[in-house]
Amino acid sequence: MRWWCDRAIGTARKKFEEDEQPKSFQSVGLVIGVTSINTNHPIEYIQCNVSDPDDTQAKISPLTDVTHIFYVTWTSRLTEDENCEANGAMFRNVLRAVIPNAPNLRHVCLQTRTKQYMGPFEAFGKIQPNFYHTLEDILFEEGDKKEGLTWSIHRPNLIFGFLPYSLMNLIGTLCVYAAICKNERLPLKSPGTKAWLYRYSYLVASNANLIAKQQIWVAVDLYVKNEAFNCNNGDVFRWKHLWKVLAEQFGIEDYGFEESEKLSLVEMMKGKDAVWEDIVRENQLQPTKLEEVGLWWFGDLNMREESRIDSMNKSKEHGFLGFRNSKNSFISWIHKMKSYKIVP
Repeated sequence: MRWWCDRAIGTARKKFEEDEQPKSFQSVGLVIGVTSINTNHPIEYIQCNVSDPDDTQAKISPLTDVTHIFYVTWTSRLTEDENCEANGAMFRNVLRAVIPNAPNLRHVCLQTRTKQYMGPFEAFGKIQPNFYHTLEDILFEEGDKKEGLTWSIHRPNLIFGFLPYSLMNLIGTLCVYAAICKNERLPLKSPGTKAWLYRYSYLVASNANLIAKQQIWVAVDLYVKNEAFNCNNGDVFRWKHLWKVLAEQFGIEDYGFEESEKLSLVEMMKGKDAVWEDIVRENQLQPTKLEEVGLWWFGDLNMREESRIDSMNKSKEHGFLGFRNSKNSFISWIHKMKSYKIVP
């Protein structure tokens, strides 16, 4: 696991001059779960295995100036019971390293997802096991040990963002798939098993920078504490609309859903490693392996989602009015994948 520390003055960040001493009211944010960093902000980066309590204590407990924790990492196991155990241990290791040693710690932001809402409406939050529930229980248990420590829980939906090596980068995966189809002059066929999901199912997305904005809002707002919030762009989309956008961005004219076929990215992308190597070399892209940037199982999973829409009303009622246009967001992240030479 990796983390980085970002120093800021209030809500406005500034880079300190080498001979300038930090102000007494500076805030220090500790973000757990970073896969890449590209910023001009003053960053201190330390790689830490938060599943190892000894490594966590050795590397994180000395950070006595931390004022805010942003926990956004996770690990995957074969069963949900194992997910609960592994993810719970990681989160507890971090909190036990920071809470006793950071006297000015004020707030903990925990990011989960809409897996919180599983099953029928009446069963939301009640289906067990669910490792998100485990994380929340640990947050309350460990947080109670420090007087005045506040918390917030953030539940984004399908995340649109730019993290080429993330285990949940859907847009990056679709870009790689489109690049391979373009290279081989193949139609851009949508994976999935049901045409109506592709054509009619309404979904919502959560822009990565909107999620960050919501978490910072809660962290610095004195009147919004100890609450859980959904986080999405505030609009809806259908895959048939974004699939057209994806095809246009890669110059593919033949695209859509084949009703006579049940397509899987996992199956279609088997044996394409050499093809991707050729694409990387011919287009002078960043050196990557197909398995690093193409998360086919995750693409299949999301392309089979039925309508799942969550409300932003609670955030609005508390004063957070942020939103994003999902189509524009989709396009902007594709452009970023291209500008950073991840895809052609």
